[in-house]
Amino acid sequence: MALSLVIFDLDGTLIDSAADLAHAVNGMLADYGAAPLALREVRAMIGDGMGKLVERALAARGLAARDGASAERSVLERYGAEPMRETILYPGTRAALERLRAAALDLAICTNKPEHLTAVILERLDLAGFFSRVVGGDSLPYRKPDGRVLQAVLSHFSTAPADALMVGDSEVDAAAAADAGVPLVLMRHGYHRGPIERIPHLAALESLQELPALISTLER
Repeated sequence: MALSLVIFDLDGTLIDSAADLAHAVNGMLADYGAAPLALREVRAMIGDGMGKLVERALAARGLAARDGASAERSVLERYGAEPMRETILYPGTRAALERLRAAALDLAICTNKPEHLTAVILERLDLAGFFSRVVGGDSLPYRKPDGRVLQAVLSHFSTAPADALMVGDSEVDAAAAADAGVPLVLMRHGYHRGPIERIPHLAALESLQELPALISTLER
């Protein structure tokens, strides 16, 4: 493997944002007179973009799908106002990114979070400088699990799928990586819905601190 590009998912991979997303979702549910969801319930709903998160939250409380558009606006407004109240970097993230950049690898983000919110979070966490390309869920006409979103990132860097890695945490990332022909490194933390063993992956890591060593091994 002549690795030149690492593409990262954001939520559940680099950052734990579930608490802030849960706060926004539960604020929306309160407007509908519905009981809040537990954090563990919201975690299981994350990964396919804000629309799916809202759809799943409404369904969990028996609310009609016709309320989806206004509910999504409500969640986006609440989340956009406070996207960083409790969001944190997973341990070892910054150190791993520093080592990868020092190794002259290109780094990119491919997330289903809206692009403008992704930019805000990366800036506030002082991560924006690590990434040469950031693709959000509304950046292109398609999003993960559609592999074309990863193909667009590969095209930006003129990189072949075999010379890239996708680093993610969920079935959505695995499906997109498989569709694009990009090997997947799976983080054991994050928002996957089923057992790690059932998600196709090249390797599974406990911490991003393990990623630079894994890449060195793959390149040998």
